[in-house]
Amino acid sequence: MKQSSPVSRSGRFGSGPGRDAAQFTESVSFDKRLWRHDLVGSIAHATMLGGIGVFTKAEARRVVRALEAIGDDIEAGRFEWDESLEDVHMNLEAELTRREPAGAKLHTGRSRNDQIALGMRMWLRDEIVELEQELRSLQQALVVLGQANGDVILPGYTHLQRAQPVYLAHHLLAYVEMIERDRERLLDAFSRVNVCPLGSGALAGSTLPLDRKQVAATLGFEDRQGRPVISQNSMDAVSDRDFAVEFCFVASLLGVHLSRLAEDVILWSSSEFDFIRIADAYTTGSSLMPQKKNPDIAELARGKSGRLAGNLVSLLTLLKGLPMTYNRDLQEDKEPLFDSADTVRATVRLTDAMLRHTRVNADVCAAAAADPVLLATDLADWLVGQKVPFREAHHLVGEVVALAESLAKPLDQLTLKELRGVSRKFKAAALEVFDLKQALAKRTATGSPGTGEVKKQLRRWAKRLA
Repeated sequence: MKQSSPVSRSGRFGSGPGRDAAQFTESVSFDKRLWRHDLVGSIAHATMLGGIGVFTKAEARRVVRALEAIGDDIEAGRFEWDESLEDVHMNLEAELTRREPAGAKLHTGRSRNDQIALGMRMWLRDEIVELEQELRSLQQALVVLGQANGDVILPGYTHLQRAQPVYLAHHLLAYVEMIERDRERLLDAFSRVNVCPLGSGALAGSTLPLDRKQVAATLGFEDRQGRPVISQNSMDAVSDRDFAVEFCFVASLLGVHLSRLAEDVILWSSSEFDFIRIADAYTTGSSLMPQKKNPDIAELARGKSGRLAGNLVSLLTLLKGLPMTYNRDLQEDKEPLFDSADTVRATVRLTDAMLRHTRVNADVCAAAAADPVLLATDLADWLVGQKVPFREAHHLVGEVVALAESLAKPLDQLTLKELRGVSRKFKAAALEVFDLKQALAKRTATGSPGTGEVKKQLRRWAKRLA
């Protein structure tokens, strides 16, 4: 049986772990994706140790060169990961000491506890930066689709029943607003990720004069004023996974928003709605029914929201019963975090691409928006303009709608005589509310789906996202 390297088993143990125990406890199979961040952190640590005399200047240079060479080998696919060494840190340290004897000093003043916290924070910073850019691109895709179909009107829905008319662009901009809140939450969370824990040791720091601020500055852990940001409590630093939970929350809520967008896309692309057509490249067929064209990208986006919520719950449950400080349970934090980042980023990218390859069936939307019942509330508003209390106006229009249904006539085809049969408060001008374009032009309040307001919002977002 292959024994563990001396770097992963202290003198306290007479032998290595059993094969089954080693397989159960290893994490290198998934945490090796942190290799780049671990190496960069080690280079910063080695440079600092050289500055305080743990390394000679020559030793520090050799260690840094050896770490960089290991990175080159990993990049080129020449590095062999060894699961018997447990994790990414032990694999890299074992290889370092094999190449450079002075590397045995590298672990001075640090523990795997603060080392892994550092690697995770550095990795997550990069993921947040990439995701933020992908969110902006998705917002741009929504705005572009709205601009390309600026005159398209369709029914807005409540309870999935036709409610009132809105511009398609207004509907799409609702998702732009949602995603903007997600983007703001993501950037806010970044400030709590961007805290350097290195120097906290296992839980109680070090008796050595570690220059924590130098390491933090070297690794980019700085605030907006360029000041190093370091953790202030060593016990909290090594056990804190709030930053991972917070990211998973942001990802799960973003997933919910992507799921809602996907549901609209799925409905709109159905034969019953036929408001949009998704390009073949972002749909699939049926293994049995040759006529089928299924919105699988949207369906998977909807489905993956459950996975993101599950990862959040998994992390919360993992942490809820842990005493201070580090416990091996925390090894289970990585896979949910990694999966959430991978899942949400892929979903954002594919939703973006799908929208950029979607065509709007403007004639079908127009036919649906022409339903005069969509302007029933406008008729009530007209009565309000005649000094009728809204509750009374609401009741009267309800009677008018019932009358139209009983006569099997569209609402806008009722005669003035028929309207006045319901109430003498109706006048000929009441029938003018059924002019759809005029009805939308009257909606001038900020945030409304009015003609001028929607154009203004499209311009605002196009400029903001440029």
